[in-house]
Amino acid sequence: MSSENIKSIVQEKYGEAAKRASSGQASACCGSSPASALEGCDPITANLYGEAEAGSVPEAALRASLGCGNPTALAKLAPGEIVLDLGSGGGIDVLLSARRVGPTGKAYGLDMTDEMLTLAEENKRKSGLTNVEFLKGEIENIPLPDNSVDVIVSNCVINLSGDKDRVLREAFRVLKPGGRFAISDVVVRGEVPDQIRKSMELWVGCVAGALADTEYQQKLAAAGFESIDIEPTRIYSIDDAKEFLQVAGIDADAVAPQTRDKFISAFIRAQKPAANTCCGPTCCAN
Repeated sequence: MSSENIKSIVQEKYGEAAKRASSGQASACCGSSPASALEGCDPITANLYGEAEAGSVPEAALRASLGCGNPTALAKLAPGEIVLDLGSGGGIDVLLSARRVGPTGKAYGLDMTDEMLTLAEENKRKSGLTNVEFLKGEIENIPLPDNSVDVIVSNCVINLSGDKDRVLREAFRVLKPGGRFAISDVVVRGEVPDQIRKSMELWVGCVAGALADTEYQQKLAAAGFESIDIEPTRIYSIDDAKEFLQVAGIDADAVAPQTRDKFISAFIRAQKPAANTCCGPTCCAN
């Protein structure tokens, strides 16, 4: 599947999810359907935010949350920092980030889907926060200057990109020296038969594209990052995906031994080297 095809599918799914959130409905994972239509998706998006966090953002932002983790909590944001959320959707992680960095900091949200941006702007208005800015664009082409943000967060979005290497290079470019990459994403651990892998990836990520944990580490290193760490935050069992696999014509009981503990949500950390050190494939040429 080409990058353009992936992009159009993602835009369509997330546009539909934004419309449902605006009308008071939540969506199943990745916006593929109303939440009640596929109970098997619940383990991915359920219970990611504490009561205090959920209560601090507009309800529509929570309904539009289609992530697989809570990167803003794990990133340990500090007052005064500038944060960028890649694939910000309805804005929940941007709004939570903005509260954490306070009035001296700023939180940007980047999204390519008009419906999600409209919803995010409305959620921003309802929140009353003034240190928030939503940008239209693609995560492969971030519309911010070099060395301009302290922290990049993202919530189960990079796995949807058809050009992950470019996403990671762009993330590296816009981070300040010493800046932090702190995202939640779906990854695969170990070998999984292709048919099962594709079906499971479609379940946990809409478009088959989740990276193996070792491949994620290699791509981050190739982009110039250091201090790379992948920490599992939620492990998906075959029972979680059983309904989805049955629809796909796969005998879930038969494949269970081949998938056990292999599809996970993870918190992925990395750092851009501090100033005056070699910081990637292009900055050391001289």
